[in-house]
Amino acid sequence: MKELVIKDLHVSVEDKEILKGVSLTVGEGETHALMGPNGNGKSTLLAAIMGNPKYTVTSGSITYDGKDLLSMPVNERSIAGVFLAMQYPQEIPGVTNSDFLRAAMNVRRENPVSLFTFIKSMEKTIDDLQMKEDLAHRFLNEGFSGGEKKRNEVVQMEMLKPSLSMLDEIDSGLDVDAMHIVAGAVNKLQKETNMSMIIVSHYDRFFELIEPSKTHVLVDGKIVLEGDGELARKIDREGYDWIYKEYDLAPAQKEEAKRPVSIGTCAVRTVTTGK
Repeated sequence: MKELVIKDLHVSVEDKEILKGVSLTVGEGETHALMGPNGNGKSTLLAAIMGNPKYTVTSGSITYDGKDLLSMPVNERSIAGVFLAMQYPQEIPGVTNSDFLRAAMNVRRENPVSLFTFIKSMEKTIDDLQMKEDLAHRFLNEGFSGGEKKRNEVVQMEMLKPSLSMLDEIDSGLDVDAMHIVAGAVNKLQKETNMSMIIVSHYDRFFELIEPSKTHVLVDGKIVLEGDGELARKIDREGYDWIYKEYDLAPAQKEEAKRPVSIGTCAVRTVTTGK
């Protein structure tokens, strides 16, 4: 049984501690909601699990399926079944979606996927996400709307069939119809593969479509409250003030908004851009 186990994880960015002792266990087939105010460590946790080099793990451990993830580079974590759908998917000019995905699929296989099988799978996935038919031939996320980029992340997830998927605000930028399409595809894939999920979202409407088995609230780099799907609904109704008062807490000072550098959701190779 594949299980993600995080113990007393401390993570820093540029010498500033963001995560301050996070412990979390995600069992096979479980869906965990990760909630909390902006700037309190949710995206940092997902990035640390995936292996983004910007984030330094100063202590603690992360294991998946009994393997030490912290000892693995990003591509090995991806091959082990870990997938991150980015909050800000990066554009990669000159690389088509089909080339990117076929390469990502092949690094996970002993024998390369046949062109016929790949095309059929790609066509089905594009249809499932109701994307434009020319998606396979378009450069990765180039010229895509925000909603198209998010749906394209789910296209990648459906093609790669990871055993652990992390969705970082995949619902932001989606209209109501697109949210239903994405949630339907995610639910279908989980039913078919029994994948585990960690989902970051601020909105209960998304968790109404993808029901979490557990909900965790992250404040100032620590998990301060845990519950089931009802906790997500209560936060949607009442916000976080009741948590601050009941547990005598204060959120971390909101950080300046930064777009994280993509580490490649498929982890074929790391893409670095200059600014």
